[in-house]
Amino acid sequence: MIAYVTVGADDLEGAKRFYGAILPALGYGLKEGPEGLSYALPVAQGERAVFPDFYVKPTFNGEPASAGNGAMTAFEAASQKDVRDLHAAAIAAGGHDEGKPGFRASYGPHFYVGYLRDPQGNKIALFSSDPAEPGRDD
Repeated sequence: MIAYVTVGADDLEGAKRFYGAILPALGYGLKEGPEGLSYALPVAQGERAVFPDFYVKPTFNGEPASAGNGAMTAFEAASQKDVRDLHAAAIAAGGHDEGKPGFRASYGPHFYVGYLRDPQGNKIALFSSDPAEPGRDD
């Protein structure tokens, strides 16, 4: 099980605008501190944490943050409409389009996905795969 994902950011305010346009709508809460931004799903008292958490932090070695080549973090949305809305909100909040929301021939017929880059260049996917929604015509 993946417990958390961390991406580096040189501009935490820009990262906060970008991720603030996506993650709260997916149920994540934000804790902000001197070590950076910590997004987690809510946990009722007495229950185990729901993973993964998502952290946005300055680099530990003080060097500029950089995006990993081939690295990507994907967040699941409830619907295709949510994917479109969150993709647009993330671009308006400083993100960059890396692939408009839609179906891809290389994925299953109900995998609806949009790709983004955060302000630091980290690749983010927003997807929905609800079989009750319209699928791709093969």
